[in-house]
Amino acid sequence: MKKTLAIIAMVVGAGTMNAQLTSKKGENYLPQSGDWSIGIDGTSALGYFGNMLNNSADNGMSFDFSNDANMITGKLFINDNTAYRAALRIGMGSATSQVASLDSIGAFDDVKSSGSFIGIAGGIEKRRGTTRLQGYYGGMAMLAFQNGKTETTYVKPNQVGQITATEDGANIGFGVRGFIGVEYFVLPKISIGGEFGWGLMFSKAGAGSTTAVTLDANGNTTSTTTDGASSSSFSIDTDNAAFGMSPAAVMINFHF
Repeated sequence: MKKTLAIIAMVVGAGTMNAQLTSKKGENYLPQSGDWSIGIDGTSALGYFGNMLNNSADNGMSFDFSNDANMITGKLFINDNTAYRAALRIGMGSATSQVASLDSIGAFDDVKSSGSFIGIAGGIEKRRGTTRLQGYYGGMAMLAFQNGKTETTYVKPNQVGQITATEDGANIGFGVRGFIGVEYFVLPKISIGGEFGWGLMFSKAGAGSTTAVTLDANGNTTSTTTDGASSSSFSIDTDNAAFGMSPAAVMINFHF
């Protein structure tokens, strides 16, 4: 008799837990092994629904990146309680424009600029909890590279010395971070949450340079390049924001 009652209690308990973690359509609330996810900054969404309640006329919602460096973030669940984290951004661009020349009326100086940012991060996340409220913790590492350059071609150089090129030194950063957070699955496979982190960050900025051109009395031009100074920094602190190590204040994750 006692064994029968124990079995009934286990079945009832399992059924109750299943009801909590499954929607009326039979959809699982929690991510499972093999699921992917992407994360966005939830601040905009919370502001949107908050403004709806106070009848704000200026209201809008955007799909924003979940970290400071505009990196695409995602997860891959290797089992129900463990996920690999990844973040990536590869950005390169250039632009050409013209500005009115100050030394030649009716003419335009050409300005060219270029820059790049490459960032990659990876880590692992462990999860706890058997309800729609989930806790998690883990660690990740990140490597980033950034630089930029601006060049100006003058129609008529002056005698003062105009800057024709400014080049930033390559900025390289490396960081590791431990994190702990919580999220609640408001809908099947859609959660809202946030996290805290602690870690270290090292960055080094190479010496940039500035090139200037000067026109002498005989109409000859002379170019002079001046090197800048390099710098480096190191910090150990809670949620270091350098190179996007710090996440958004509130995050929304979509699992599929």
